[in-house]
Amino acid sequence: MNIYVDFSLRLFVAGLMGVLIGLEREYRAKEAGYRTHFLVALGSALLMIVSQYGFMDVLEKDLVRLDPSRLAAQVVSGIGFIGAGTIILLQKQVVRGLTTAAGVWTTAGIGLAVGSGMYMIGILATFLVLAGLEVLSYCFKSIGMRSMIIELTAENSEALKALSGKFSSENFQITSYEMNKVYENNHEAYRITMVIRAKRVNEEGLLLMMLHEFPDVTVNRIV
Repeated sequence: MNIYVDFSLRLFVAGLMGVLIGLEREYRAKEAGYRTHFLVALGSALLMIVSQYGFMDVLEKDLVRLDPSRLAAQVVSGIGFIGAGTIILLQKQVVRGLTTAAGVWTTAGIGLAVGSGMYMIGILATFLVLAGLEVLSYCFKSIGMRSMIIELTAENSEALKALSGKFSSENFQITSYEMNKVYENNHEAYRITMVIRAKRVNEEGLLLMMLHEFPDVTVNRIV
């Protein structure tokens, strides 16, 4: 096989693996989608190829020794900047984007593997990533709890107290609670921000159903 055909195939396979992982993240409406993962995998494969073959003319000279893994090693550390950009700290107890950041980092590893010619390892790793993201989340969806931020406003503080009691009785854990007085439309009101942990699949739907029982409470946001 012509060496440039092999390089093109490596780039194509690496980009395809990145797209597969990115489509799953896109489906989940996460911060980094198929384009980001495609570029990460493609760029990693390209740098791996350059690291392995980009200095062949220099290596032909006497007394010259190069480590072909040095350039690829920088990808592992450098990709952390992209991964850090997908992590969002909403509040002290609520962090979003860790799984996506780990996915971007793993996609870079897949790109390096394919770029070095290890096609089967890269393809197998891609399917393992997809299995970890989809199959494991389905099998263990009842395990663990998710943190959410809910912001409410009400003119009656008693309604907020009743709502808080409702949360506690429905297997929700209130980990943070903050209430302030505000003025809206020349009326005094109470604004409450809670961080809630829920062991449910459709937490937002359950919260909205519960809030229908309290018409005096206005939902400002659920994150």
